[in-house]
Amino acid sequence: MAKRKRLSPAVGIGPGDTPASSGARPPIASIAGDAATAAAFDSVRAELEGAQKEGRLVMQLPLEAVDRAYLIRDRIEMGEEDMAALTDSLRRRGQQTPIEVVDLGGSYGLISGARRMAALAHLFAETQDERFATVQVLIRQPEDRAATYVAMVEENEIRAGLSYYERARIAHKAVTFGVFPTAKEALQSLYAGVSFSKRSKIKSFMVLVEAFDEVLRFPAQITERLGLSVIKAMAEDEDLEKRIYNALVYTPPETPAEEATLLTKALKPDPKTVSKPPEIVRGVHIQAKPGRIVLEGTGVTEKFIARLESHLKARYR
Repeated sequence: MAKRKRLSPAVGIGPGDTPASSGARPPIASIAGDAATAAAFDSVRAELEGAQKEGRLVMQLPLEAVDRAYLIRDRIEMGEEDMAALTDSLRRRGQQTPIEVVDLGGSYGLISGARRMAALAHLFAETQDERFATVQVLIRQPEDRAATYVAMVEENEIRAGLSYYERARIAHKAVTFGVFPTAKEALQSLYAGVSFSKRSKIKSFMVLVEAFDEVLRFPAQITERLGLSVIKAMAEDEDLEKRIYNALVYTPPETPAEEATLLTKALKPDPKTVSKPPEIVRGVHIQAKPGRIVLEGTGVTEKFIARLESHLKARYR
């Protein structure tokens, strides 16, 4: 009688055994488990990628990876006291709030957080501490450059009140650099959340930006009342812009108070002191602004003009 061949548990399942009692994992279960694990990893990866793209995931970037000049900043001045307080906070507690950047493909453009970036750069230069060599960021993906400017303005409107001049300046620059086709569209897009009255005042301050942005030294300190008074006076006196411009160029103020005083005095000029533009040589007065120079006075003779032409040709040929 032939002996029955006994099946080894190591290579098979004996009589009465079941997959569960044998301890071996059926191939179908292994495949299903691997598929579930892969699906779980794919789900996590997709969620992380989505969170990064949607700006819900805080990332760490080297300071040099962020282009701080990507946008024209709306904030003109960074007060020394405020910067000192921010720097001290970062030194003691580290960065608590991430900045916002846009992915440029290999580098990142700064949307908001210019002061935090400046403070971190200062701390790293001062201490060489690696804690300050990187910055926490949220990556935003605005539809276009206009949307990027809107994001920057909205962030600053929430976090810190900008002056009317600073608000007007970014709107003016956005039009100048072709981000928006008109001032109206720039104002409606950048300041869609503010009242009509406030937006109208920002529009008025754009007159000051266009006229004096190159020569004002403390424009962010111009109060709403003073700025609107100057704008109104300019509309009524066509020579006022020229007088203010010349005064700012030839007697530049050293403090915000001096600049405010200069603007206030310009509203009620003294005919004895401002009736003529500055005299560069005896009998020759100059009125100058980018793109235009006017020389006038008794000293502007045919001989003077000929000598000036000869000098300019020899000097700038």
